Formats: sequence, structure tokens, C-alpha cells
Amino acid sequence: MTLKKLAVASRNPVKLNAAHSALARAFGQTQWQLEGLGVASGVAEQPMTEAETRLGAENRLTALRQSVVDADFYVAIEGGYDRIQGLPYTFAYIAISDGLHTQVGRTGTLPLPESVARAIEAGGELGPLMDALFQQNDIKQKGGAIGALTDHLVDRTGIYRDTLCLLLAPWLHPELYRGEALGNA
Repeated sequence: MTLKKLAVASRNPVKLNAAHSALARAFGQTQWQLEGLGVASGVAEQPMTEAETRLGAENRLTALRQSVVDADFYVAIEGGYDRIQGLPYTFAYIAISDGLHTQVGRTGTLPLPESVARAIEAGGELGPLMDALFQQNDIKQKGGAIGALTDHLVDRTGIYRDTLCLLLAPWLHPELYRGEALGNA
């Protein structure tokens, strides 16, 4: 079994578990040494557009790579909010890099109740709003709004893990993607 290092731009157990699970699935013969590090996103605490959310993930990835120079893979996840065709949604952007190549993608979208959307647009943050709505504490360190609003049919760890697995396709089949889909770091 090979030992490799995975750095994640967070100390949130949901994000750490999702990243570790995705890489463990993709590279079954590898044992991953996991390092979580809180780094700045350079965007608002609650990103309010798709563009700002993506930028937050990319900024976190850059900051992580500057702070941890010896990882085999780097992962950054940024949750955000936007109205798409007038309807409120939450989603996340995920960035992954091996130090040479980078892939960035978005999770699926979760429709939000209008009351939650208005509270976010008034300056609230989704995690604390979900805590109040579902009378929980620190929901974003657990199943998140995704888990709460889908009655745990889907949760944050699973959607982040699955999105990361999709982003790993070029590393799993480099002969098919060489010079094509892998973006430059």
C-alpha cells in the first residue's frame, strides 16, 4: 500500500471526510495522510453568486497550495447561494489539484425555501439559519441544509464526495484526458 498526503482547505469534518472518502474510493491501494487547514477564501462569508462561490474555492485552493507544499492532492470546497432563473438555491464549488493540474466543478443544487433565501439576502448565513430553522447546533458540521431539507436522503458529505469523484476522472484515465481536460494549476 502506498502512503500519500491529502491536504484539505478546511477543518470541517464534513469536508475532510468527503475528500478522504473520494480519494480512498478512487485510489484503493493508497493510504491517505489527511491534513486539514483553515485558509481564507477571499470572498464573503456567505458567497452570494455562482461566480463568487467558484472564486472562493479557487482562492482557498491557491492558499492551501501555498501553505502545504508537500501534498499529493489538494482539495478546497466553498458553499454558496444564488438565484437561478429567479429561484433560490445553495450549492458548492469544489477545486482539486495534484500540484500540476486542477479541476473545478459544482455540486448539484438544492432549492431553498423563500424565507431562508430572504434571510440570506438580508445578510444571514445558511448554516446558522438552518440551525435556527431545524433547532440544531452547528448543522454545517453535520448533514447541512442538504441533509435537513431532504430528510437525509442526501447529505453534505455525500454530495461533496460524489462531486470530487467526478472531478477525479482525468486522474483515473489520464490517457483519455492528456492535454485536454486537465486544466493547468
